[in-house]
Amino acid sequence: MDIVVVGSCVQDLISYTPRFPNPGESVRGRDFHAGSGGKGANQAVAAAKLGAKVAMVGRVGNDIFGPENKNNMKQVGVNVDHVTVSETAKTATATITVSDSGENMIVVVLGANMEMSPASADEAESLIAQAKVLCCQLEIPEEASLRAMQIARKHHVKTIFNPAPGLPNLDKSMLQYADIVCPNENEAEMLTGIHLTSIDDAKQAALKLITYGPSIAIVTLGGQGAVVVSKSDQEPVHVAAPSVKATDTTGAGDCFVGALAFLLVTQPHLDIKEQVRRAVSIASISVQRNGTQTSYPLSSEVDPSLL
Repeated sequence: MDIVVVGSCVQDLISYTPRFPNPGESVRGRDFHAGSGGKGANQAVAAAKLGAKVAMVGRVGNDIFGPENKNNMKQVGVNVDHVTVSETAKTATATITVSDSGENMIVVVLGANMEMSPASADEAESLIAQAKVLCCQLEIPEEASLRAMQIARKHHVKTIFNPAPGLPNLDKSMLQYADIVCPNENEAEMLTGIHLTSIDDAKQAALKLITYGPSIAIVTLGGQGAVVVSKSDQEPVHVAAPSVKATDTTGAGDCFVGALAFLLVTQPHLDIKEQVRRAVSIASISVQRNGTQTSYPLSSEVDPSLL
């Protein structure tokens, strides 16, 4: 197995509307889409669609959405043997509203994801041990992600920690088990206390993030690309994103993480800055399409120079 993702599975319920409603207001949407999501599953699918061998460790409910989410991952080649089924909690849902500007607002009910525990990671230790890269996020209890990263460190498996969604009181000591930490602007601000209003601010936040223990810090900046810094050279670099017309930014950060994991496995000789540049370019494809996992490109849809 190339990549193991320990994280969330979520049923996405997406409404497209010209603008967001004000409190108490009803606006008429123009389209609706239901699909599989969740930061963990998204990252697994993004990497698998590019051609990586990926396994998912997660939990769904015994309801109509559970089998749908597992089957969706299986169809793109993700191993779901470690996606368990809860009899006590529902499959997580995300109610997403997307405006014509491509921005989104999301309400997530995490359901069965919150039954993940350190034991969930322990049960997958043999799977994690044989991987090249582990991806973790925060849509499951943080102690489950921490245990998974500790197992990866024990077996010398490279770890990407995407501390999303941001938790104001996250124990920063868990970042010492991440080789790469990859928050967006809001999450970086929560972790560092630095208010991000510019690329220079993002560079300062990235420098602070590596003081918590990771070898590499990447702050993703949406349409502005990303900032990356490594502990070895201490020189933050801004990687610009291609200029594209965004129609739906939902899940773009997960596409970036999945693409980065894929590149770490398939192009390990590349400098991290070049890996980030390629991952940013791949993620920029997804924002030009509607949906979450459905927007992620197959390898055949990506410029071969990026793979």
